[in-house]
Amino acid sequence: MIKKIKIYAEITDFGSTARRYFINNFYDGMLTTLGILLGFFILIFKDRQQTVDSHIVILTGFATSISMLMSGLSGSYISEKAEQKRLKSDLDKAMVIIKEEGEKEEGDMLLEEKEIEKAMLTVNFNDKNRRKKLNLKKSNNKRRKAKTLQEKAERIASIIVSLVNGCAPFLGGIVPLIPFFFTIKAGFNFFIFSFLIIFIFIVLLGIFVGFISRGSLWKNVLKMLVAFGLTIIVSIFLLG
Repeated sequence: MIKKIKIYAEITDFGSTARRYFINNFYDGMLTTLGILLGFFILIFKDRQQTVDSHIVILTGFATSISMLMSGLSGSYISEKAEQKRLKSDLDKAMVIIKEEGEKEEGDMLLEEKEIEKAMLTVNFNDKNRRKKLNLKKSNNKRRKAKTLQEKAERIASIIVSLVNGCAPFLGGIVPLIPFFFTIKAGFNFFIFSFLIIFIFIVLLGIFVGFISRGSLWKNVLKMLVAFGLTIIVSIFLLG
């Protein structure tokens, strides 16, 4: 199974697509939960002694994460299937063109051989004709096998990409909720811990993106942190 998946990955290059989906959607999941946490945080911002029931925060975060999970799974699978059908249609058209060209070449070769037979009064070319037909059939069989392998690769790719696209925002949405599992009443400090976790994971994602792109690590980290900071500032300004 591992060997097959490696072959499918080489054919479709779904690894880069899955990696891109994971980074983007994990990041989106964290920022979505960040918005939810900021809503609760603003309630207790003025009164540091006020608390929020942790199970309310967890249930809200989980419900949102589950929605992102189902949306990612279904939306990505539908879009990947549509893309797969388009690629299959393009491949079928290419196969028809190849087949027509092969039949045309075969017909031209038969006409040439008949003319040579008439001119040279020989039948030795019949053997060559049979061999050419056999070679053409073999090449067509290889194309059919390649087509079947392509279809399998596209199907597996759509499933894996859909899973990544759904699970990444779900995990990203759950990570900021970790501090709230350790208390019944969440106060000001627990929200700060949650924001700190989001900050750390954003830095790690930025470093990971930097390694993939072979670019500046700190530029990628800074770009992600800017969105993180703007989310906090805008939320507090509009809601507070």
